[in-house]
Amino acid sequence: MEIIYWTLIIILFVIAFAGLIFPIIPSVLFVLGGFILYGVLFTFESFNWLFWTIQCLFVVLLFGADYIANMIGVKKYGGSKAGVWGSTIGLLIGPFVIPVLGILIGPFLGAILAELAVNRKNLNDAIKIGFGSVIGFVSSVAAKAVVQAVMIFYFLIVVL
Repeated sequence: MEIIYWTLIIILFVIAFAGLIFPIIPSVLFVLGGFILYGVLFTFESFNWLFWTIQCLFVVLLFGADYIANMIGVKKYGGSKAGVWGSTIGLLIGPFVIPVLGILIGPFLGAILAELAVNRKNLNDAIKIGFGSVIGFVSSVAAKAVVQAVMIFYFLIVVL
């Protein structure tokens, strides 16, 4: 039975990493779900206040990582709040409209369209801003992957 329990926990962690590529999946909730499932199936005794404090700090970091990285990427290339919002909307819609490549094309086009429509940027500047949004997204995925891996590694150190 223990193998089945660990399999379920691992599945939640795998889904969390899939959420890095498909932003509609709330990655951090699946990581936390793995911790809680472990507690329910095995025991919560290993999870002291320090464990939960550290994990909660990582959760806050993960929630902010997307927006901050996207904002930095867009702003660095001269974008505005409209570009950030356009990129975010494109990030959510892109994978559904254009499977696989939509994860990169969505934020790129979203930032371009928002800057053209709201701020009347010229096309070359809007394209640079769109490129910045993709850089921001890729940076946030890398950062979130590292943070999630650290969260899971710390969990494993505590429970094993």
